[in-house]
Amino acid sequence: MLRILLRRRKRPLSAEDVTVTDRPAVRRAVSAAALGNTMEWFDFGVYAYLAGTLGKVFFPSSSPGAQVVSTFATFAAAFLVRPLGGLVFGPLGDRIGRQRVLAATMIMMAASTFAVGFLPSYNTIGFAAPILLLICRLVQGFSTGGEYAGATTYIAEYAPDTRRGFLGSWLDFGTFVGYSLGSGLVTVLTAVLGDDGLVDWGWRLPFLVAGPLGLIGLYMRLRLEETPAFQREAEQAHHDAEEVRAAGGQDPVEEARQSGRGRLKEIFTRHWQAVLICMGLVLLYNVTNYMVTSYLPTFMTETLGEDALTAQLLVLGTMIVVALTITTVGRTSDRWGRRPVFMAGSAALIALAVPAVLLIRVGGILAPAFGCLILGLLLVCFAGTSASTLPALFPTRLRYGALSISFNISVSLFGGTTPLFVSALVQATGSDMIPAYYLMAAGVIGLIATFFLHETAGKPLRGSGPMVETEEQAHQLVARSRAEAGRRARDVWIRLRHPWARH
Repeated sequence: MLRILLRRRKRPLSAEDVTVTDRPAVRRAVSAAALGNTMEWFDFGVYAYLAGTLGKVFFPSSSPGAQVVSTFATFAAAFLVRPLGGLVFGPLGDRIGRQRVLAATMIMMAASTFAVGFLPSYNTIGFAAPILLLICRLVQGFSTGGEYAGATTYIAEYAPDTRRGFLGSWLDFGTFVGYSLGSGLVTVLTAVLGDDGLVDWGWRLPFLVAGPLGLIGLYMRLRLEETPAFQREAEQAHHDAEEVRAAGGQDPVEEARQSGRGRLKEIFTRHWQAVLICMGLVLLYNVTNYMVTSYLPTFMTETLGEDALTAQLLVLGTMIVVALTITTVGRTSDRWGRRPVFMAGSAALIALAVPAVLLIRVGGILAPAFGCLILGLLLVCFAGTSASTLPALFPTRLRYGALSISFNISVSLFGGTTPLFVSALVQATGSDMIPAYYLMAAGVIGLIATFFLHETAGKPLRGSGPMVETEEQAHQLVARSRAEAGRRARDVWIRLRHPWARH
């Protein structure tokens, strides 16, 4: 009994265990990470809104329906290499640092997006044109494999424990601002140039904007410092290595554990439950996300026959609503917890997906606007909570790699392929309710994943000490920890003196 009681005792916190965050550094970290997401989703917004135009430019010999499927197939191809990017950039970020990898992904992402604006059309060089488009998309997908996981990790490791939801939501705020900017630019070009102008040369302009955006993002990321959690982990690893060398050599077990292969094995053997939960939540978020942002404009124009400008304005308005409410949802998750927000959003998605699509099918402006608004409010439940929930599933030494792999496998299999699968199913079945059924299936999977999710709101990240905003909060936390340790010690003493007493 003594052994059990002593094992349950926890060492009280000391001042060295608590990290006091630097507010200017936190702001820089959030801004730089969010800008990368803004650029990534600017590209996605442009590509999704220009799906019909790009089909005419790069696949002109196909029927309109086949053009859309071909364009979304190229869109989905970028997601097939995302797990490969995650396998490369994730473990690398755990070994050399988050900041360096995020700078590298920014360069690759900006360059590949910028290059799309210079590609010749099918009428100019024939079959080589879609091949070049595919290559650019593959480079984008490879770099994105390390982008979102790295950005969420970076913000989570900089944010105070009690504000991680609010600060993390700014990352996805950048997502929807980027999408809104991309779709807004395409909407303006459509209104000014018309369909013929877009096909001739206007489609290039949105991609060329990625060059200046990338330079700004790279400058901001090069000014960042490494996260406090990674610095502590690196210092501890260096100290352990010095002790091993002083003792006469490298422990072969520890050497294998620190290697890339050893880390991958540890992720899938010791943290497989967290991997599955992460994949389920990512599926929920990204199926909803890509359904609304990437497929919905094409669904309304190509399947329902709506005017292109009307469809673009409806989805753009939805994205603006999401952007305006996302930080409120993040702050709410800090107060109420991550699980309740995910649980409510999953249940509502199952219940409201069909009514939302039925409203969109009515046509006109008012009913589709309500349908889009419902989908946008469902999406924001997941978008405002994911960036603070997913990094907390894994310990510091494996966080970037485990999150990159889990996130990108799920996105590749279920998220990025959503426009392709849904458009193909709509063509094969002739049913325009397929999007609703697809969303309902995602809601069921999300509900199951949330059931097994442990609450992390207000708690330190796994493998890291507490993070607070002020010295006063640090002193209060240490004092509270010592008081709790004193109560536990008293409890142990009482149980030793009176083992048969009931407490």
